[in-house]
Amino acid sequence: MAKEKSILVIGSGVIGLCTAYYCARRGHRVTVLDREAAGHDGCSFGNAGMIVPSHFVPLAAPGMVALGLKWMWNPESPFHVKPRLDFDLFDWAFKFWQASTAARVNRAAPLLRDLSFASRECFEELADAWTGSRRGKEADSNSKLETQNSKPTNPPPHLGGYDFGLTTRGLLMLCKTQHGLDDEAKFAERAKQLGVPAQVLDAKQAAAMDPSVTLDVAGAVFFPKDAHLTPTRFMAVLRAQCEAAGVRFKWNTEVTGFPREGTRLTAVRTTRGDFSADEVVIAGGSWSPVIASELGLRIPIQAGKGYSLTLPKPPQLPQLCSIFTEARLAVTPMGSALRIGGTMEIAGLNENINPVRVRGIIKSALKYLPAFTESDFDGIQPWCGLRPCSPDGLPYVGRTAKFANLSVATGHAMMGLSLGPITGQLIAKILSGETPQFDLSLLSPDRYK
Repeated sequence: MAKEKSILVIGSGVIGLCTAYYCARRGHRVTVLDREAAGHDGCSFGNAGMIVPSHFVPLAAPGMVALGLKWMWNPESPFHVKPRLDFDLFDWAFKFWQASTAARVNRAAPLLRDLSFASRECFEELADAWTGSRRGKEADSNSKLETQNSKPTNPPPHLGGYDFGLTTRGLLMLCKTQHGLDDEAKFAERAKQLGVPAQVLDAKQAAAMDPSVTLDVAGAVFFPKDAHLTPTRFMAVLRAQCEAAGVRFKWNTEVTGFPREGTRLTAVRTTRGDFSADEVVIAGGSWSPVIASELGLRIPIQAGKGYSLTLPKPPQLPQLCSIFTEARLAVTPMGSALRIGGTMEIAGLNENINPVRVRGIIKSALKYLPAFTESDFDGIQPWCGLRPCSPDGLPYVGRTAKFANLSVATGHAMMGLSLGPITGQLIAKILSGETPQFDLSLLSPDRYK
């Protein structure tokens, strides 16, 4: 059993909560600090809810710079950069260009694959342990702490117990054009070479895979190991599980500094006073660089704003989650509702809704879903969230060299939910003095110092 430590986690998104949960399960005393009020609907809540071992290629990949330049001049396109004089943006863009090589992708892909499969297994174990329907591998081997504290006495009644909608039926990469299907077929071959199952389907086969929705596509690639869930439910249950395990939450608590002695942080200074701890974890999402700058640390991140629209009563409800490849849209059934989301807008740390971006999502969705009309989206309130995007498309996970008791867990871009549990588990292992099961050198928080 690891020595008990007091741990401060800065940030209550999915990465912060998963870190807090797994640390608490190892017997540590955990406090989560967040700058927002309780119930703030951040990036972890309105996303597409996908768990995607198929996404083993980082955002920074060959061809992405050219594609981004092509798209960025169209405000309704999947990618847009708001023009502004900003050194950090220029520096990030240059590093992104440097990282967009086949060699870097080839090094990163096996790690992303392994992390994704491990995270998917974590989700299944959490679903087993929390719902009590059957016990997962980790639940069988855990200590009394897990048995006693894994469920709060009174689960939130609107959640249906502890079920967070985990659905392991796979994902369809839907292609509007034959050219798009040909490209996805090549990617499918690469996936199979890496041990990620994939199946190329023509239009009829794709329609048969999900007959509950009418599709206007040339075909699809099916990834059977992908999954999806309902993010709001997962986050609510995860927070309840954290509280049951003894995690404390401090809301409306903004970090302002870090008292230190030599290479150790002695406390975290906030707008609500100082909090001391043995270990500190920065898991502040897109705000992480601002927090890290107080320590003289450079963690390049740009906030990639994503949008989603959730239809409570869609005209058709697919059974599988899917991605519209050419439009870069994610479509996920969540109970009786349907969420459609996407776009990447690099516009700084603001959460303003750009109606042009929303209009682009609706127009693109209708090209794939002929049974839907613009009127189906009338009155639907758009949501947006800021994804923390690193220049090389890989998250920052691990200890820093500058401070002996500081770790970082951020920069997951669109993979935050998908990689949340494994990230939390890895950080908990590191803080407990255990050796992670993966080589995390590619994810070092010091790689851009």
